[in-house]
This record gives sequence, C-alpha cells and structure tokens, in this order.
Amino acid sequence: MVQGNSTRTGAETTAVGSADIAVLGLGVMGRNLAANLADHGAVVAGYDLDEGRRGAFAAQVANAIPCASVEELLGALKAPRTILMMVPAGAPVDELTAALLPRLSPGDVLIDGGNSHFRDTNRRATLAAAAGVRFVGLGVSGGEEGARRGPALMAGGDAEALAPVAPLLAAIAARAPDGESCFARVGPEGAGHFVKMIHNGIEYADMQLIAEAYHLLREIGGCSYERLADIFAEWNGGELASYLMEITTDILRTKDGETGAPILEVIRDAAGQKGTGHWAATTALELGMPAPTIAEAVHARCLSALKDERVRAAEALAIPHVPATEDLVASVGDALLSGRIAVYAQGFAVIAAGSRQFGWDVDLAAVARIWRGGCIIRARLLDRILTALNRAPELPNLMLDPDIAGLMTRGDAGFRRVVAAATLAAVPVPAMASALSYWDGYRSGRLWANMIQAQRDYFGAHGYERTDRLGMVHTEWKGA
Repeated sequence: MVQGNSTRTGAETTAVGSADIAVLGLGVMGRNLAANLADHGAVVAGYDLDEGRRGAFAAQVANAIPCASVEELLGALKAPRTILMMVPAGAPVDELTAALLPRLSPGDVLIDGGNSHFRDTNRRATLAAAAGVRFVGLGVSGGEEGARRGPALMAGGDAEALAPVAPLLAAIAARAPDGESCFARVGPEGAGHFVKMIHNGIEYADMQLIAEAYHLLREIGGCSYERLADIFAEWNGGELASYLMEITTDILRTKDGETGAPILEVIRDAAGQKGTGHWAATTALELGMPAPTIAEAVHARCLSALKDERVRAAEALAIPHVPATEDLVASVGDALLSGRIAVYAQGFAVIAAGSRQFGWDVDLAAVARIWRGGCIIRARLLDRILTALNRAPELPNLMLDPDIAGLMTRGDAGFRRVVAAATLAAVPVPAMASALSYWDGYRSGRLWANMIQAQRDYFGAHGYERTDRLGMVHTEWKGA
C-alpha cells in the first residue's frame, strides 16, 4: 500500500487515509455515484483500469482522489474501509472480490452496486464473512441520471454491516414526493439484489404494456405520433403518472435528426435485454409464484429479436389488421392501468415468496416507499400500494386491497375491450392479454386444474385430492 503520500487533484491536495469511501469501476454509473457522494460531503477515492476513466473521475468529482492501483486505493481510505464496486455482474465481481478480500481487514465493508444475481450475492457474502469482511449487495435503480442526482437504493446485508454506510446512502438516494429518502435495508445477504431483480422484472412488463398501447393505437386506432404524444401526456397527468409514461411522451414527440421523421420510424423493432427480466421470471417459477406478465415481457423481447423471421412470416402468413370501429383511447388507458396493477401485484407477490423462502423478512411497505422516487418504475400507483401495505402488511396480493381492487373493477370493461379488439385485429398484445388472464385467474374460485390433475393421475398415477375429503387418492382409470 502507498503510505504517507498525497494525491493532487486540480488545485486541491488530499492526504492519503482521508477518503470516506472508494469506488472501484469508474464507468458512467460509477463516476456519477462518486459525484453524488462528493456532493453530500464524502471524500471519494476511485480506481479503474482505464486511465481515461480515472481522468474523467478526477475532473467530475469534487475533492476526488484518483488512484493508480488497488493498493493505492485501499491506502487512501479511512478505517474501517468502505469500497463500492461498480463493475459488470458475474465474473468481474467474483474476480474483484477474490482480489480484495485478502487485502481487507475485519470490519471493512465491501459493497456490490451492480446488477448481480442474488444467489451470487449470497455466496459472496458467505466468503466475505469468513474473512471478517462485511458484504452488502446494493440494488441501484435510476440509470445514469439517477446515479448522479439520486437513485433508489435497495440494500441487502446485516444491519451491522450497513450501519457505517447507511447515513451516506440515505443522503445520496432520491427523495420521494413526500421528502422521504428512497434508501432502505430490505433484508440480509442477497435481499437487496433480489428486490432489484424484481424491480427490473416489473420494469420489463410495464415497458411492454406501454409499447403495446402505443402500437395498438398506432396500428388500429390510426393515431398520429402527435396525437399519441398528447394522449400519453394526458395519461401522465392522472393515475398512470410515472417516469416511463413521461419518457414515452418525450419519445413520441422526438424527430430523427437525420431524416426529420418521427424517431420511432427509424428505430429497428428488435428489443435488447441484459438478463435481469429473465432472472425475475425464472425465479418466480422456482418459487412457484405466478408472474406471467413479467415472463411474457421477456418472451416478447425474444420474439422481437427474430426480426428477419418475422419479416418473412409477415409475407407468407399475412392477415390484415382491421381498423378499430370505436375510439379505443379511454379503454387503452384502462388496460394500461389495470395491466400495471397486475404487474405490481405479481412482483410484490414474488418478493414476499422469496422473503419467506430465504427467511429475509422483507418489509414490502419499505420496498414500495423507496420505489416512489429515483427508480425507473416510479409511479403514482406506488402511493396507493404503500397505503395498502401499511394498512395490511400481510396482504397476499395487492389486488385484494379494496382501493386497488376498485381501480381494477372500474377498468375491467375497457381492459377486456382492448384485448378483444387487438385479438380481432390480429395485433399482438402479449402483456395485456397475460395481465387480463392473471386478473381473471386469480379471482376464479374454480379453475380447470381438476382436469390437469385427472390427466396426471391417468398417465402417471400421481394422485389427486378430492373435494369431499382430505388426502391423496388414485383412480384406476381404465377400469373406471
């Protein structure tokens, strides 16, 4: 380690051993978080393999301590040391953790601020604990601007590990409309990254719902981009108010700088993804908790990526879109709100299931509270969700709350009208259709599963439960 030296940044000279926190990984997210930390009084040391990034860090961050090596970085920190890793999920986090742990001392805090899988965070926390190091899995939402101005922060780790850094994290987090910090410890170990994973699953689904609404009104509603922008702006002034609705309005008003055409006309319709939506969907399946709209949003992106196949199929399997015979705008608004409620209901149910499975005791109301600002899925609906969870913390599904149920009931007819119109017009709306089926399925006292159980028993002798007495039974079907 470098001892007894100082690092010069601009006109300032900061002594080694004076940094409150170090950021490892100085890409845009890392630099912006570092600048946010500095704005709130922290002296921040930073290191990145890329010399250009170190220079950008020194230029952007007040009183920055750019370091040329990990050893210099660790020597620049006050004890106990706090290191925030901002590197890509997966192997880079493992490699960096393995390199750091032998150099750290008991009581030091190592924070992973990337989009790591919660199971990886659990494993790394165990490794760190064996070395006496406190490990925190920190879910960060809000993108580049959120990192700079205030993200939503979902922390996982034991309370003792978070105690030294919680005040600083609370300070840099976004503020909800009522002024509350959008930071919380949501549970131990991987709980923070689990909650962030479900946040991203909800994000996938809400984006898909919005995209379907735009596409439907464009394809069979005959709306111009100008009209669509006005519609989305109006929706954003009511119950549908959200960050995603806000940026959608901006997108609809944006022209391509080269052609002057609406920007959406020149964007290829093949959606990318980084995997967190897939993680959310598969984790829901592993927990036995239905999250069909989140899964459909992932499948929809996969289908969109088959662009060349779809173009060929459009020629070979053409079915014309039938224009709507009625004004669908109000009904599409109903479908969007109802779909969003269903998606949040699915997401919170998966968080609750994960909390039970892993013994995390996640406070769902705290999750709703911190999602109200800074993050990509911040929405007016979260105020209602927070009220519902404060009123009934053990609520098994958000749709059972009387207030939220009232929104679903009022939008029911429009929701059905939209899905029916899309189906008749041959316009795919997988997220809306999935959300409607989830709504119908959840409130059905009797479903089709008796037939499935009979089939399973017929070919596999799996047994079934009777309606008139307890216990599993089997039928000898061929002789029945």
